[in-house]
Amino acid sequence: MIAEVVMGEGRADYQGKRISGAAAMKAAGITPVVLSLKEGLGLINGTDAFSGVGTLAVFDSIKLAKNALIAIAMTLDTVGSNIVGLDKRAHEIRKHRGQIVTAENLRTLVDGSQTIPANRGKVQDAYSLRCAPQIFGPSLDAIKYAADVHLREANGVCDNPLFFTDQGDYVAAGNFHGQAAAMAQDFLAIGISEIASLSERHTNRLLNPTLSGLPDFLVEGKGLNSGLMVAQYSAAALVSENKILSHPGVVDSISVSADQEDHVCMGSITAKKLTEIVRNTEIVVAIQLMCAAQALDFRRPEKGGKGTESAYPVIRKVVERLIDDRPLYPDIDNMVEIVRSGVIVEEVEKAVGEIKL
Repeated sequence: MIAEVVMGEGRADYQGKRISGAAAMKAAGITPVVLSLKEGLGLINGTDAFSGVGTLAVFDSIKLAKNALIAIAMTLDTVGSNIVGLDKRAHEIRKHRGQIVTAENLRTLVDGSQTIPANRGKVQDAYSLRCAPQIFGPSLDAIKYAADVHLREANGVCDNPLFFTDQGDYVAAGNFHGQAAAMAQDFLAIGISEIASLSERHTNRLLNPTLSGLPDFLVEGKGLNSGLMVAQYSAAALVSENKILSHPGVVDSISVSADQEDHVCMGSITAKKLTEIVRNTEIVVAIQLMCAAQALDFRRPEKGGKGTESAYPVIRKVVERLIDDRPLYPDIDNMVEIVRSGVIVEEVEKAVGEIKL
């Protein structure tokens, strides 16, 4: 950053010198915007601020959900799942949009798999596998709801008072109150937390030889190597943190301003914790993808579904197969970067078509 304004002092650091904020903007080649009536308040209004932060979180949630669906499919592919639970008929008679869409995506992603037993494997998988559409689907619905609310908020007016110049009138209404956006952010926070929770449970199954039929912690040399065991520690810790952050902020109004402002939505808090949950969940899903790629190595020469096989080389470009123990944080950091960049999703969608949300 060329210039960093020090809030409340109107001054900035520029090339090691303390100068005025206006001088720093001029030195950086930034033309100051001359504000007209009420525009200053419009820029710093709290509802605009946390609605903007929430909109960014919704955008990141869409990309995150697609990565998470790919991770689920890779897990189904590598633990010998019974995918009869993805049967289209079962989900359509339940009638929940998110559930139907999730099952459709998973069927597409695992299509062509050689690793899923032709005899359908176990009679019934554990809930986290068998009920993946029922668990994940509501999170997709939460994303859609939050996206709709934030789109309306971005295109609506939350100013106060409102001036209807063509009618020569003004109205001091309460459009500044951000309950709609804040409540949607709380709802989405719960939905994204559940994506993380499901993801960690899948990672647990991948690492447990009793549940997966794969080597302990996805590495050879039991007793000499810990494999990906500690990566799950990180995922579990982040899931636990998400549970705390999922407490709704919108219900925690505190009266101020001599009871004039006696109900507020706490939207800055809902936006902040939603963003933290999204960032945490990106890491949790990145860890699942890393573990699923390692699991697929142990299934060779069989190949997974089209989606799985498209994701695998992208992962292996940034994370080598784990043979002997090594520090895992560089691998996790690399995985998080490609989850956030969307490159895995891009490659998978080239192979199977758009992942629907």
